[in-house]
Amino acid sequence: MNILSIDVEDYFMVTALEPAVKRSEWDLYDSRVERNTYHLLEILQSASTQATFFSLGWVAERFPTLIKEIQACGHEIACHGYDHRRINSMFPRAFQLDIRRSKAILEDCSGDQVIGYRAPSYSITAKNLWAFEVLAEEGFLYDSSVFPVRHDLYGLPDAPRSPSFVVKDERGIGFMPLNSNIAPTSRRESNGAEPAAPLLVEFPPSTIRLFGQNVPVAGGGYFRFFPMSFTRWAVKRVLREKNLPFIFYLHPWEIDPGQPRVRGISLKSRFRHYLNLGKTDGRLKSLLRMVPFTSFRDYLKEEKILSHKDTKAQRRAGIME
Repeated sequence: MNILSIDVEDYFMVTALEPAVKRSEWDLYDSRVERNTYHLLEILQSASTQATFFSLGWVAERFPTLIKEIQACGHEIACHGYDHRRINSMFPRAFQLDIRRSKAILEDCSGDQVIGYRAPSYSITAKNLWAFEVLAEEGFLYDSSVFPVRHDLYGLPDAPRSPSFVVKDERGIGFMPLNSNIAPTSRRESNGAEPAAPLLVEFPPSTIRLFGQNVPVAGGGYFRFFPMSFTRWAVKRVLREKNLPFIFYLHPWEIDPGQPRVRGISLKSRFRHYLNLGKTDGRLKSLLRMVPFTSFRDYLKEEKILSHKDTKAQRRAGIME
């Protein structure tokens, strides 16, 4: 099973445009997130594909009907934070309040438990691994914020390329394979140390190994940058690896070549944001014809990593099937 995700945010909310767009002015911009997301829903329906939609709380507050429609179409609603603030710009308490607020808004709109999170701009790095503990405490069961690559804005190059448990022991935060069978217990290990306890499951966006480096092929700007022939080759290469699903992401604004151009940003940011917007729609349809996708929630259930009736209390008691 492969996993498809949509980060529900508007074109003017992205990190690349932050120098020119103030959050206090977001309401002044012509929003296009509704029409673009509805178009994505039509594409997914035509391909009989389910996905996870990581939505900003800010978007859900203003467009609750959109969240309800995503839910009604059978997709999973997950959390992308409230207003796209990167975790590396927040202290733990501010981060906790941010995700708590957004989670509550999304659960109120969808009427369902929100168990997944993705950080804006994949901003969980080696400097803020404390975010995993906050996420677990707030009831999240999985995360998809760690990109195992080198990048100027994000990345944890040494993190696993496959889905893993995020665990904590006396040494700190680490990762263990999903087949480790490491359910928490009060019993100490033979060496006297406390056993590693899983906080949640981490889903890294897809990469391939090329010339000794992890090369990102998971979607977003990489999907627009690489030719489709390379993406097809990369997907097949990922799927040849054992226990490695293809994990893909996209934003609604990436299928909208007619979006207004924002002035006052660097050449690099302009390149990253506007490159090949006119090609994304066709490429996405081609990808959906190539391989089947599902949501994070359904992947976890299918792999029997989480039960069908998980609750925060169960997770904290260590019931992760």
